[in-house]
Amino acid sequence: MTTNPISPTIPLDEDGVHHGFLRLPWSRDDSAWGSVMIPITVVRNGDGPTALLTGANHGDEYEGPVALQELAATLKAEETSGRVIIVPYFNYPAFRAGTRTSPIDKGNLNRSFPGRPDGTVTQKIADYFNTVLVPRADIVLDFHSGGKTLDFLPFAAAHILDDTMQQQACVAAMEAFNAPYSMMMREIDNVGMYDTAVEDQGKVFVTTELGGGGTATAKSIAIARKGLRNVLKHAGILEGEPETGPTIRLAMPDDDCFVFATEEGLVEPCADLGDTVAKGDCLARIWPVDRTGATPVEYRAKRGGLLAARHFPGLVKAGDCLAVIAEVVD
Repeated sequence: MTTNPISPTIPLDEDGVHHGFLRLPWSRDDSAWGSVMIPITVVRNGDGPTALLTGANHGDEYEGPVALQELAATLKAEETSGRVIIVPYFNYPAFRAGTRTSPIDKGNLNRSFPGRPDGTVTQKIADYFNTVLVPRADIVLDFHSGGKTLDFLPFAAAHILDDTMQQQACVAAMEAFNAPYSMMMREIDNVGMYDTAVEDQGKVFVTTELGGGGTATAKSIAIARKGLRNVLKHAGILEGEPETGPTIRLAMPDDDCFVFATEEGLVEPCADLGDTVAKGDCLARIWPVDRTGATPVEYRAKRGGLLAARHFPGLVKAGDCLAVIAEVVD
């Protein structure tokens, strides 16, 4: 059996506040005995639940990394009951490059699970989390936003699961996060996802989409900070009750929620995030980029609801997701 080569430079199971790295050996042209050094903080205070908190699963998404860096810098062991494992830059090579996927092997970490201990750099990171860190956790929070190519309404999300009790626990954690929107999410491409790997181990899992465009805002970071501490309170790791406010419940029940481009061109948005649209409404028009005098192609909603996500850059390619319509749930 192959052993994963990643090793922590700090203890994972001792009381106190420990800042260090997950060291992954990586021999390369500029460093024969080099390593990928993934920052990690572990805060522990006796027995209790463990929360595993990750950001930058995709390297161009920033609310999670900011909120987790602040938590790592300020959280004191005596404030906690149990353990908090903080990894602000999950796919560290991608984060340093500001890209969705790793510049080392082009690996999309969120499509690389369960990983391989003898695989690529991305596969080794996935395997280490799947076999070492996730088994230690009771609750997992993985921050996402739209990166450079999508923009989202700010929501926390849980998934529809076969295990009703597990789903209820995930929904309760999502509700505790208390984002402006709360989504029962249907993934269109869940093969190899971290989400699926965590849920397959029976853990409570919460994820987010907090904005996009390859940046963060003061407002989206504030949502991440509040939600992060709310989840830790919900888990019983921090004292107090979650800070609550109104949230709009959404669902993505079927494929009609998604609209994809079938040609390339210049995008003209016809609806903005949060707009209420009816079936048949025009969501976007695509203009040709190689000629004038041609009419644009219109893309219309296949169902009614709220525009929950949209393509971000002004140019699209065939196959790009143009829009996502979410159903408002009473």
